[in-house]
Amino acid sequence: MNDESRRHPFRHSHQDVQAATEVPDTPQTRAPAYRLAFDDRDFLCRDELRPVRLQLELLKPEMILEERGINSTIVLFGGARIPEPANKDKAKTKTLAELSRFYDEAREFARLITLKSMQSYGREDVIITGGGPGVMEAGNRGAIDAGGASIGLNIVLPHEQAPNEYVTPELCFNFHYFAIRKMHFLMRAKALCAFPGGFGTLDELFEALTLIQTGRMNRIPFLLFGKEFWNKIINWEALADAGTISPDDLDLFKFVDSAAEAVELIENWKP
Repeated sequence: MNDESRRHPFRHSHQDVQAATEVPDTPQTRAPAYRLAFDDRDFLCRDELRPVRLQLELLKPEMILEERGINSTIVLFGGARIPEPANKDKAKTKTLAELSRFYDEAREFARLITLKSMQSYGREDVIITGGGPGVMEAGNRGAIDAGGASIGLNIVLPHEQAPNEYVTPELCFNFHYFAIRKMHFLMRAKALCAFPGGFGTLDELFEALTLIQTGRMNRIPFLLFGKEFWNKIINWEALADAGTISPDDLDLFKFVDSAAEAVELIENWKP
C-alpha cells in the first residue's frame, strides 16, 4: 500500500515499527510488554491469539488475490509423490511409476486452462495447486508452459516442503492452518480436478464433495482423473448400496483420463 492508496490521514503503522527500534535502550524499552502488539511475534503466537491468526491467514491471500483481480480458479489436487515420467524409474513403487503419466496429464491440463485464462488477462480460471511437488508441480508447470500465472497454497509441515519452482512468486502463499488453506482452495473455485494421491488428496476431495453434497457449496465441475485408480481405492457403489450416500451423489463427480477430456467437460458443463 502506498500513501496515495490510503483512505485515512493517520500515521502509518510501518513508521511506528521503525520508530520503536530507535528509542533509547532501557529496561523499560527492552521489556516484552513494551513491544507494539502487532509487531510482537511472541504475543501473536499465544494460544489466546489463535482467532486473530486464523483471521490473518484468511485475509492475507484474499486481499492479494483481490488486488490481483483474480475472480475464479481451477483447482488441481493430487499426490506429491507422483513423479515426472522422466524420473519414474526412481519411483518407490511400481504403481507410482505407472501413475507418472498423470504428471503429464496435469501439466497439459493446466497449460490448456491457462491459455484460456489469458484471454481474460489472467483474471478467470487461474490454476491453483497445493504448491508442492508431484502433481501440484505439474499443474504450476503447465501454467508456465502457457506463459501464464498460477497460485500455490503451501503449508508448513514437519518434513516438507519448499514451494515448487513453477508457482508464480507473487501468488505463492504459506499456511499454518489446514482449514483456512482448504477454504482458499474453494472460495473462487470454478472447477475442481483431483488426480491420484494420498491422504491429503483424499482429505481435500472428500471435504469439497461434502460441501457440495450438503448444499454448502454450489455445484461445479468435479473431475477425478484416473477412473481405474479411483475405483480401486474407493468402492463408490458400495457406499450407495449401503445407503450411506444417495445414488444421486454419484452424479456429483465424473471420471476423466485425459486433459483434453477434462477441458471439454468443463467448457460444456451445465449446472
